[in-house]
Amino acid sequence: MSRRTPRLFAAALAVGALLLGACAEQTSTDTPAAGSGSAAATFPVTVGKLTLEKRPEKIVSLSPTATEMLFAIGAGKQVTAVDDQSNYPAEAPKSDLSGYQPNAEAIAGKSPDLVVLANDTNKIIDQLTTLKIPVLLTPAAATLDDTYQQITDLGKLTGHPAEADAVTTKMKNDIAALTKDLPKRAAKLTYYHELGPELYSVTSKTFIGSIYALAGLENIADPADADGKHGGYPQLSQEVIVKANPDFVFLADTKCCKQTPDTVKARSGWAGVNAVKHNQIVALDDDIASRWGPRVVDLVKAIVDATAKVPA
Repeated sequence: MSRRTPRLFAAALAVGALLLGACAEQTSTDTPAAGSGSAAATFPVTVGKLTLEKRPEKIVSLSPTATEMLFAIGAGKQVTAVDDQSNYPAEAPKSDLSGYQPNAEAIAGKSPDLVVLANDTNKIIDQLTTLKIPVLLTPAAATLDDTYQQITDLGKLTGHPAEADAVTTKMKNDIAALTKDLPKRAAKLTYYHELGPELYSVTSKTFIGSIYALAGLENIADPADADGKHGGYPQLSQEVIVKANPDFVFLADTKCCKQTPDTVKARSGWAGVNAVKHNQIVALDDDIASRWGPRVVDLVKAIVDATAKVPA
């Protein structure tokens, strides 16, 4: 198994955290307290059960997606440390902190006045709460609405509500513009989304799958997890993929695993697959294809641009 696989399972666990998040005290999807939705950046501010008395100036982000959100809403200067996977934007203050195996002492050593997490690995929330460090849980999104809500909540907590509103509004408008004039097809185009060369994929019930649905595509991986036992991330076989004969192959393993259209074309038995025959293998940016922040618009554009080339 490649080093991509642990990231896959971490993503699956994060999706589970989303489902359980409603039970956690510090979660971005809880209903904000009355009056906290004001466009004015006034404090104290409450999101769910988390209240900040003043604007945080030493934010630690242990989620690459949250890091992108924080910088997009203008809170970048308040971020003093990010995890070792937060590589965008380039100016993010990357550290050796881990979001997969968070260490409370190491986090506390940064003297944060807000920590943003994507999951509660090792019950890190309880550990940080004991240390009197405010924590916001921003689990893996299941829908675009989850993304918008997390951006909104981060805007409130960082003192940038207007900027956050502008980001979500632009995302909604951009996605609507990209998808409003899709061609009418007698039959949906099919696709296979590759997470790694071990042939793990995503189903339509995942966040990434829902993005493809916006473009009107049909997912060949859905039957492999019809009972949901794989959490939306089934491992397919070459035989299943070849038999399904997808019109498109989207590669989300170009950076981690050096997969390219040429490496796919060279796979034994794949020559007859429509995506291979018609040169419809699309190399994605791994990070954009695995995060649920503002750059999801770029993913929508990549999908729409690729499929638009196919005559209706």
